Amino acid sequence: MYERAILHLDLDAFFASVEVSRDRSLRGKPVIIGGSKGRGVVASCTYEARRFGIHSAMPMRMALQRCPDAIVIRGDMEAYRQRSQLITDIIAAEAPLFEKASIDEFYLDLTGMDRHFGCWQWSRELRQKIMTESGLPLSLGLSVNKLLSKVTTNEVKPNGQGQVPRGEERAFLAPLSVAKLPSVGKATYKKLSFMGVRTVRTLRKIPLDLLEREFGKHGASLWQKARGIDERPVVPYREAKSLSTEQTFQVDTIDVRALKDRLTGMVGKLAFELRQAQKLTSCITIKIRYTDFNTYTKQQLIPHTANDTTLLHHAHHLFNRLYERRQLLRLVGLRFSGLVTGHPQINLFDDTIKDVQLLQQLDRIRQRFGPGAIKRASTL
Repeated sequence: MYERAILHLDLDAFFASVEVSRDRSLRGKPVIIGGSKGRGVVASCTYEARRFGIHSAMPMRMALQRCPDAIVIRGDMEAYRQRSQLITDIIAAEAPLFEKASIDEFYLDLTGMDRHFGCWQWSRELRQKIMTESGLPLSLGLSVNKLLSKVTTNEVKPNGQGQVPRGEERAFLAPLSVAKLPSVGKATYKKLSFMGVRTVRTLRKIPLDLLEREFGKHGASLWQKARGIDERPVVPYREAKSLSTEQTFQVDTIDVRALKDRLTGMVGKLAFELRQAQKLTSCITIKIRYTDFNTYTKQQLIPHTANDTTLLHHAHHLFNRLYERRQLLRLVGLRFSGLVTGHPQINLFDDTIKDVQLLQQLDRIRQRFGPGAIKRASTL
């Protein structure tokens, strides 16, 4: 039985790095990718901009107050998708097993390769190849599981490489802030701080039952992470082609308002699935079937998004164009295709910070209580 060897690859400030590679005059300057200066949010920024305290999802107005000389670029999702695909193709040609966690992040299972190549040497050579062919900075971490490799990557950023060999996991984690553990957000960190827990070393001393009492199921996860335990497998990469849903009515209807309400519910359901899978769609298709079983579809290409409001606008627009006969309908369907991997919150170039925060809060409710826990009033 071979010891596990998991490699984590993370493209540094991906969107911003792509823009710098396309325009060398931006090199060394504070560059922000995001929406309009007045209402938008920061999608990505260079490390030069981060020195001013700028970060993703920050209101653009606040970012420019901190760095008035920053260069703001709206962003080009198609260019980012193409560069991500280039890197995916390089990894697919070299790696025995890999998982594409997002548009700019990968996990590779190198278990057993030490017998032939040496995982550390192989990883460094792959990193160099990706940087040479893509023109982008890349950080890597190599360790015994996903948790350790990801934390290692974050410690060596930007544009660095590091490894934590077996047996050194606890010593590596001990001095780190608990905020550096994946999934420890602001609320969890604040609560741990009130408990006097600020480092992983201290977290490791907290009994499991106390963590479960204070944090529920998340408490057991914290207990394991403090000890460097993570059994999650690397899931083989398969790009989903589309997401779809349809509904056949018990009674054929001509009630346009009711039809649009059903469509609204479908959009909310599929958009949530997109965000959960860290996907963005670039094509929306509406399908209708009349009472005589004649079936029609209409589709539209759109900028990559996973935002409810944007998708709802396009869905209703397509439905209005498609439903012309004003006859009884027996079925309505919806499909999102042209999917790419990406973080929804960093693609919403035109959203306000309130829009982004509302979407995040709605998704947290759905994650905790189920997809049907909260809906638009019109769908009830």
